Amino acid sequence: MSESESVVKAESEAPRKVMEKIVSLCKRRGFVFQSSEIYGGLGACYDYGPLGVELKRHIKDAWWDAMTKAHDHIVGIDAAIMMHPRTWEASGHVESFNDPMIDDKTSKKRYRADHLIEGYIASLEKKGKHEDAERVRAEYLAAQHAANMPRALYELILKEQIKSPDSGAFNWTEVRQFNLMFKTELGAVSDETAIIYLRPETAQGIFVNFHTVRESARMKIPFGIAQIGKAFRNEIVKGNFTFRMIEFEQMEMQYFVRPGEQMAAFEMWQEERMKWYVDCLGFKKENLVWYKHDKLAHYADAAYDIKYKFPFGTEEIEGIHSRTDFDLRRHQEYSGKNMEYVESDGKTRYIPYVVETSAGCDRVFLAALCDAYDEDVLEDEARTVLRFHPRLAPIKAGVLPLVKKDGLPEVAEKLFKDLQKHFKVQYDDSGSIGRRYRRQDEVGTPYCFTIDHETLQNDTVTVRERDSTAQVRIHISQAKAYLTDKLST
Repeated sequence: MSESESVVKAESEAPRKVMEKIVSLCKRRGFVFQSSEIYGGLGACYDYGPLGVELKRHIKDAWWDAMTKAHDHIVGIDAAIMMHPRTWEASGHVESFNDPMIDDKTSKKRYRADHLIEGYIASLEKKGKHEDAERVRAEYLAAQHAANMPRALYELILKEQIKSPDSGAFNWTEVRQFNLMFKTELGAVSDETAIIYLRPETAQGIFVNFHTVRESARMKIPFGIAQIGKAFRNEIVKGNFTFRMIEFEQMEMQYFVRPGEQMAAFEMWQEERMKWYVDCLGFKKENLVWYKHDKLAHYADAAYDIKYKFPFGTEEIEGIHSRTDFDLRRHQEYSGKNMEYVESDGKTRYIPYVVETSAGCDRVFLAALCDAYDEDVLEDEARTVLRFHPRLAPIKAGVLPLVKKDGLPEVAEKLFKDLQKHFKVQYDDSGSIGRRYRRQDEVGTPYCFTIDHETLQNDTVTVRERDSTAQVRIHISQAKAYLTDKLST
């Protein structure tokens, strides 16, 4: 292997190694680990540990506050996971919530046929074969609108001899459609009438409650309904840790507007949502990109994604969609209930248009970990540090007595108990002070209060800051105020 080839290989392996380190840290320090691990685990299912639930809760709190506290015309609900099956007929999920899947007979791996073709087009463009790329793209678009779309995609894969990304084989099954919804049964009798679904999204719980929420909360157009909740999708293609799971949490807000005003609202929410990631969560702006959807879902007239540059690639963490009046109109048709909004003049009637912001909580969680993960060297020693924004940090401060004697533990325990009433803090007296700092750095604790012998003389403590490692001394009575101030900025 030449020197240049070695460099390319090292660069390609670097992101994978970073991801492996993050996954290892998550298990070792109690952020996330494989579900049912003692039984060999369950694919694409993960459990959140003690630090993981704290980080996830802070993300959800930050989102909830940005929606329901920063806006006096957005209210929240918590709809049931299981809904009347007609809900999913009206929404189009029963008919069209499918992925075209194809199996590699050699590797036994399953792929989305559309993703295979899109990857093939990208490879042609990378090789400079732009005319071929345009030709295949045109055939791909035609296949997507064909009466028998799976067959058309399969024939295109055969025609272009697209090979398996993993095995390199050209040994495919036919393309088949897989519905992503989980079926279950309600009641004691097992038959077709008992079939219901675990919800694949939280949005429909908002739409069916549109009038009930509007009337009870006395909302006027424009207004929004926000919800955080679990959704379930029978993902055939899984992977990349918690990025794609079969059980996940969504943070969605549906914003109801007058017809014709949806584009202004769409642009407003685009700006606000991107700003939230940078200003509220502290994400690096260069790691966030916009992606415009040229091929729109059946319900949309505009759609953008906020994508994050993960170590494994740039992927979606939130979608902003202009959903038109599709959802309310369909529920009016299928339920027979009037979904019109009547203006205060009593004459103007219309079905509202909807602008949706839909973020994947688990994906934002993973992005927060990746954005915060860093390695540096302190005092000739390698350090792993999670540079979370203080409001996201699972533990807000560590309380550390310098030694386990001379009355220092007693003072430290009193400070710990005082701070514990207001913040998630951790007491640690095991090992050298340097080792304890490293432990707190690794889980993202932004501040450490160290009680030393000077504390006994003048009631001051050392405050050590995670990112700069700078240290200042403050009076012990000011510890709560100091932490409150730092966490509010």
